[in-house]
Amino acid sequence: MYTQEQLDVLKRALATGERRVSFGDKTVEYRSVAELQAAIRTVEAEISRRELTPRVRRIYMTTGKGA
Repeated sequence: MYTQEQLDVLKRALATGERRVSFGDKTVEYRSVAELQAAIRTVEAEISRRELTPRVRRIYMTTGKGA
């Protein structure tokens, strides 16, 4: 699951010409600007899909006659 913070890091890398980005203890080096742009599109799509998908909430009720 991608985060908005990861998306921001990818976009900042694209804007500054960097091809290497780090997320926590992981570092990824993209081979080209096109590959970095594809990663950005992937992350944007997942975040968008997650925000548009309503969360399902279930409430279970039990009833009885009383004592």
